[in-house]
Amino acid sequence: MSATPATAPGAAKRGALLRSGDWARRAPLLPALLLVVVVTQLPFVVTIVVSFLQWNAYYPDRRRFAGIDNFVTVLSDPDARRAIFMTVVLTLGVVAISLLLGLAIALLLDRKFLGRGIVRTMMITPFLIVPVAAALLWKHALYNPNYGLFNGLLKGVFGESAPQVDWIGRYPVLAIIFALVWQWTPFMMLILLAGLQSRPLDVVEAARMDGASAWQIFRHMTLPHLRQYIELAGLLGTIYVVQNFDHVFTITSGGLGTANLPYYIYQTFYTAHDYGLASAAGVIVVIATIVVATFALRTVFSLFKEETR
Repeated sequence: MSATPATAPGAAKRGALLRSGDWARRAPLLPALLLVVVVTQLPFVVTIVVSFLQWNAYYPDRRRFAGIDNFVTVLSDPDARRAIFMTVVLTLGVVAISLLLGLAIALLLDRKFLGRGIVRTMMITPFLIVPVAAALLWKHALYNPNYGLFNGLLKGVFGESAPQVDWIGRYPVLAIIFALVWQWTPFMMLILLAGLQSRPLDVVEAARMDGASAWQIFRHMTLPHLRQYIELAGLLGTIYVVQNFDHVFTITSGGLGTANLPYYIYQTFYTAHDYGLASAAGVIVVIATIVVATFALRTVFSLFKEETR
């Protein structure tokens, strides 16, 4: 009976030591956590607060609480609706084409050939280029009607009578889509190539020995295995492409009907100086991104579960 009172202080002391040890391990992480909160979460909270205000720098005396009026204005403004529609068009076009090209390139790079490592490294290069630099490259080196590569190829094939096409002026949306596809295809290729290399090769060899054709193996074995990798690549690509601003600003400056939602926010904030309206549009973009990111995280967790089985 006398041991019980003695063990209680000992257990309490051990618990205090464990808690102090936990804090000793967590303390070095607190500055980084504080920095993340200040840099990311605090500005977002301020954006949410401003989105409920009527705040235009041209009319500082009219600043007041506006409720959800800014959100209603964003969703009812014809320019905002066109920007939302263009955001959807650019995102779906870029993600779909990048996925198809990334899958084709991944299938080619999954084969063994001389110099495969060098080729893989070169294929990743477009994704490593700064987005503004990539957009300038396409605008001036490729699309320019006077000295661009595309018109130079037309002149080389058809001679001096070849038409000098104004690619950006005639096909503005496609000009942005192709420039983004060039930069995002390597990202899709990397994810799909990782999925291809995680296939059970013994099962594939057994199917090949049983007489299955390459198309049958691809359709009934490779594609089902890559389904979650395709979903992950598509969702991650959507998160990034939906926020794209660099290519729209650099290639067309938002003209010719190519203004997407990030460019609409830029114009509203820096040109109209309507901080409340721009903040409301930014909150809408963040909410849409969070929804897509939730599905992406679910896909990632399902992949991890399969790897640990």
